[in-house]
Amino acid sequence: MIRQRADALQPQISRRSSPQGFLRRYVFSTNHKVVGIQYFFLALLSVLVGMALSWVMRIHVAWSSLSIWGLKHLSPNGAPGGVVSPEYYLSLLTLHGTLMIFFVLTTAPQNAFGNYFLPLQIGAEETAFPVVNMLSFWTTLAALLVLLATLFVGDGPPQSGWTAYPPLSGVGEDAGTGLGMGQNLWLISIGIFCIASLLSSINFIVTFVDMRCEGMSLTRLPVTCWAWFVTAILTLLSFGVLLAAVILLLLDRTAGTSFYLPSNLLVSGKLQPHSGGSPLLWQHLFWFFGHPEVYIAILPGFGIVSHLLACFARKPLLGYKVIVGCILTIGFLSFVVWGHHMFVSGMSPFSGFLFSVPTIIISLPATITTLLWLGTLWTGNLQLNTSMLFCLGFISTFVTGGLSGMLLAHPAVDAYLHATYFVVGHLHMVMGVSAIFAIFAATYCWFPKMFGRILSERLGMLHFWLTFVGVYCIFMPMHVLGISGNPRRYAMLTDDFLFPLIPLHRFITIAALLTGAAQFIFLWNLFHSMFKGQPATENPWNATSLEWTVSSPPPAQNFDVQPIVRHGPYEYGETNSGRDFVMQSDPEDMQVKA
Repeated sequence: MIRQRADALQPQISRRSSPQGFLRRYVFSTNHKVVGIQYFFLALLSVLVGMALSWVMRIHVAWSSLSIWGLKHLSPNGAPGGVVSPEYYLSLLTLHGTLMIFFVLTTAPQNAFGNYFLPLQIGAEETAFPVVNMLSFWTTLAALLVLLATLFVGDGPPQSGWTAYPPLSGVGEDAGTGLGMGQNLWLISIGIFCIASLLSSINFIVTFVDMRCEGMSLTRLPVTCWAWFVTAILTLLSFGVLLAAVILLLLDRTAGTSFYLPSNLLVSGKLQPHSGGSPLLWQHLFWFFGHPEVYIAILPGFGIVSHLLACFARKPLLGYKVIVGCILTIGFLSFVVWGHHMFVSGMSPFSGFLFSVPTIIISLPATITTLLWLGTLWTGNLQLNTSMLFCLGFISTFVTGGLSGMLLAHPAVDAYLHATYFVVGHLHMVMGVSAIFAIFAATYCWFPKMFGRILSERLGMLHFWLTFVGVYCIFMPMHVLGISGNPRRYAMLTDDFLFPLIPLHRFITIAALLTGAAQFIFLWNLFHSMFKGQPATENPWNATSLEWTVSSPPPAQNFDVQPIVRHGPYEYGETNSGRDFVMQSDPEDMQVKA
């Protein structure tokens, strides 16, 4: 039935004429490739703003009395004389975390590359719901603009962190600066983003299930497609919960309800008119979204790395079905471990034990996948280009961050480390840096297909090594800070026992500034190559999946003739035609020699 449905849809799509006019073709476009590129540049803008905010925070922590140029004009109250106040530091922290987690790590791997390449890899001419796809992007852009508007309202961005725990986030201006209009705008932004994510996830799921071309069975799908599909399911199930939680918090703030706010709450000398609410309800709802969100950010990276390792090792992917099974298992288990974020919330030891066990278990499919990646590399004919190096960097940072996560899975250990820089180092390594390395790997590999030109490998190598060394210099010392008892979210080090840690903070800050500066190499490479890079052939990497059977960049309707898939996605090795790969659409008599 699914195949009949796909066969019925494809001729209708192929008869559509391409939209005419600049606005319909490149701005309000329903073409999945244009939407994917729009998401890519939205994420690029977000990461640049987020990186700038992190620079300001790191400079302030290392040199607390230093006046930062231009900051007094952006926020005269939050940074008088250019010196960041403790409250404004928390506001910058809130914006940095929100931008990076929602608008970069959630958006780039899934919505940018998934939108562009899922239809191409399954042999479809478009996504299932092109108009919904377009709306999801513009809704995401609206959410970003509302979030950035908090920088320019009177009380500034909220200081409640990207987790927005009540009662701090729920009582309004009485709690401090940024918690009036700034907090309202933050909640509205996240609510809009949730709607956009739900629209996008529905489109991904239906496209995956209903739009595959002839011969594209489930076992012939690239691992990237499976990763985008599972991520879309996680998005659909988790962002709906976050949307409901945000609406309830907005009602507490504006309509006098008490979902999260308890009785007899005294804030700044004022008795709050609420009763019967529970701040823990927000934590349960938020982290029911929050831990699947970790895998929403990282599972597309699993798919990208699996896909690219096979190509650049010139070997079939070891354990294809096992890796797909591990991705499905991780997706399921991500919904039963949210409580490990709440070990210090006062939960009973029994509840802590119940959440600790699946937290440890969920590391098993991730470990199996990592071992299969290493097995794929073993005895392979490795092509150490920039994309491959970022894949190897992904494995390194993911394993490093995962090992520190094993400590946090134990309630007794987490009780000491939870509020320290140890968690900051762990989160950035396992989720942030790993996902961004996957984004870089995908960019260096698929840039030729997206823009018809090849990125400079020399600049790419320089970019990789500066970034790889830099992130270890930034985030590994944070584990040392955490073990030393350095609390996170402190704007300055004022306690005697923290003074000896200031030199390490300054080392981290210098590393962060240099690593951030190295990203301008990537930006130059990206925009220069977009216009003056070496023209790309149809299949510059000798890859096997369907996106490499069409021109670079692909035509508006993707395929001149609907492809028929006859082979698996990772058939690399010596063939009877003299090539070392078999494309998925090659004739059946084209085979890899045993």
